[in-house]
Amino acid sequence: MDDPRKIAIERWLIKANNDLRTASIMLSVENPPTDTVCFHAQQCAEKALKAFLVMHDEHVQRTHSLPHLIERCRQHDDGFERFAECAPGLTVYAVTGRYPDDWIEIGENEARAAIESATAILHFVESRIS
Repeated sequence: MDDPRKIAIERWLIKANNDLRTASIMLSVENPPTDTVCFHAQQCAEKALKAFLVMHDEHVQRTHSLPHLIERCRQHDDGFERFAECAPGLTVYAVTGRYPDDWIEIGENEARAAIESATAILHFVESRIS
């Protein structure tokens, strides 16, 4: 029988990679929907961090706060400190901008930076899990 924790980690990482792939594809189209790109970048980072917490038998809270998740991950690995600066910026995309009354303009360079931050977090987590 497969280890349920291992299965959960794998599923979190599959979801994180799918979000990153979606963000990257959406950014490559003409006149990209940058709000959607940034949402999926944030989701990628969130799910990767949650995979790391599952690896350490931590309860995964229903939160979008990347600073909170990074702080929890940092308790197991100080290397997560490098993401403390980009976490608040990515967290904004989880909710703000998803609804018409929270409208924000996001340029392509900002969306590209969001993908780069999410990619760095995902690759870091994958390196710690494998």
